[in-house]
Amino acid sequence: MGQGRHEHVTTSLTSAVSEEIGASLAPVDAELARRYPGDPGTRQPVHTVYVPADVFAADTMRSWGDRALTALDEHAPDAASFATVLGLADELAEPVHDRVRAKLEREPVEDLRVDFEDGYGSRPDAEEDETAARAARLIAQAYAAGTAAPYMGIRMKCMEAPVRDRGIRTLDIFLTGLLEAGGLPDGLVLTLPKVTYAEQVTAMVRLLEAFEKACAVVPGRIGFEIQIETSQSILAADGTATVARMIQAAEGRATGLHYGTFDYSACLGVSAAYQASDHPAADHAKAIMQVAAAGTGVRVCDGSTNVLPVGPSEKVHAAWRLHYGLTRRALTRAYYQGWDMHPGHLPTRYAAVFAFYREGYEQAAERLARYANRAGGDVMDEPATAKALSGYLLRGLDCGALDVDEVARATDGLTRADLEHFATPRGADATLSGM
Repeated sequence: MGQGRHEHVTTSLTSAVSEEIGASLAPVDAELARRYPGDPGTRQPVHTVYVPADVFAADTMRSWGDRALTALDEHAPDAASFATVLGLADELAEPVHDRVRAKLEREPVEDLRVDFEDGYGSRPDAEEDETAARAARLIAQAYAAGTAAPYMGIRMKCMEAPVRDRGIRTLDIFLTGLLEAGGLPDGLVLTLPKVTYAEQVTAMVRLLEAFEKACAVVPGRIGFEIQIETSQSILAADGTATVARMIQAAEGRATGLHYGTFDYSACLGVSAAYQASDHPAADHAKAIMQVAAAGTGVRVCDGSTNVLPVGPSEKVHAAWRLHYGLTRRALTRAYYQGWDMHPGHLPTRYAAVFAFYREGYEQAAERLARYANRAGGDVMDEPATAKALSGYLLRGLDCGALDVDEVARATDGLTRADLEHFATPRGADATLSGM
């Protein structure tokens, strides 16, 4: 096409055609916006630590960090030995080891759930009442003192008939205690376990609506996670995906789907020796959860391992390798969060997460920089890929695997705000102004 030449542009359709099509699709546009708002853009913790309600104490987070550091000192006292145990590449040994130690000293737990369900069991009502009030007081004090984990809350008993009233009362005591102690913290997270029918999710919504109304809390303020632990929560009697209906039944309050490794495996008849998060049955369930949650803003959390890193170094190292491998496997499958059941799991949780982001951040940063600058390269990236690249870097920054300065250097000057721009649906399809 010659320089300065202007093409003659003609059309055949009137504006009325576009207006008619727009009007016909308006309900679909609204439905898409309601059902698939996209990722909330907030930090997602890399794990959830479950602590039985009767043993939860003011120093639980610090105690877990100290016990994890002690395990490191005893079973892998330096970067080289830790790398040897886990099979880390030489260039990752020092940075991963140093960051793991710093994380355990600074923020050993990212998300803590005080457990009133399986980890707590059935207790006299008066005892559970007192424990629920105590949990509210301790969590409120931790947030006030700046010693809380970024996310904290409780796992109540489920909505099944035998324990329903007990679960409702515990939740009421806990939330009321938080309000009386100064308000609901920003990091509040609630977990509803053993959900089988979407109607149980609806019941949880009605319960939270009633509490918000009774206590003059902003409507919709309280969200919750749905724990997937039964076969019926994946596949309904009519063959449809129950978990998809559960997300919609939550009416915007669902924040996560947590996979329950052992309850789900047992529900399918998997022998105890083979109940693990990498079992084919687990992969099937989580894949359905992942597809059902995609675009809804609801995040998927992997399960746990019950192999504890305790005993002599040989046993600890074997448990560490197992946990490290399962965590890395989950990360490659886009399950960015999992359960940790013991302080000894923290070193390998963070080692796996940090290695995952550090080994790939330079390539991701280079690709994103080329995309932002409209530069060529050996990979043709699209807006959706730019969104994935920026999301990868943001998750690395959130957990402490990466630093803002090194990401800026590797991306030719992109800031966190720039990364967030690309990570949003609108920002992903345009380059930054001035680049």
